Amino acid sequence: MAERITLALASAFPETARWRGNDVEISPTEAVARWSLRLPPAAADQVGAVAGLRIAMPINRAAVAGEVFAARLGPDEWLLCSPQPAAEEFERQLAATLGKQPHALVDVGHRYAALSIEGPRAPDLLAAGCPLDLHAGAFVAGDATRTLLGKAEIILWRLRDAPAYRVECAPSYAPYVHAFLREAGREFFQAP
Repeated sequence: MAERITLALASAFPETARWRGNDVEISPTEAVARWSLRLPPAAADQVGAVAGLRIAMPINRAAVAGEVFAARLGPDEWLLCSPQPAAEEFERQLAATLGKQPHALVDVGHRYAALSIEGPRAPDLLAAGCPLDLHAGAFVAGDATRTLLGKAEIILWRLRDAPAYRVECAPSYAPYVHAFLREAGREFFQAP
């Protein structure tokens, strides 16, 4: 299944998706394995950490441990991500940690494709179609939430203090998201 996911994500964005412009860079991210975890909120504290990643955090926050990361998207919902090579081991650790705790863990690796948007002008580029206040004091490092980019539903992560974002969208929306960012960023990018 990992091969199928990797191939689907590799073809989600056109070959020209990687851009470097004036103070902003867009690039498809490495393929990762993803799971949707549904868990009673009180159980998150009991579960503690999974592969060094603490999941007990406020809604719309993210945690990172090495190359593993998670976002709490709702009261009882998390998106967990791990590099493809370590996916089986991460899933095994997750299942062992959750044990008999009531939960739902679903592989959703096929559901998302992701872009990295970095650089001082990254908030300006995203603001062209995202209704969130992306100012450094409003959407801070470690924030992650569902939102819109134009007409596409996305999950937007702020990765660190420097303007660096991860945009996750359905692979079927990838061409639209790519075209939207290309149009919105015409002033930042040179013609390919």
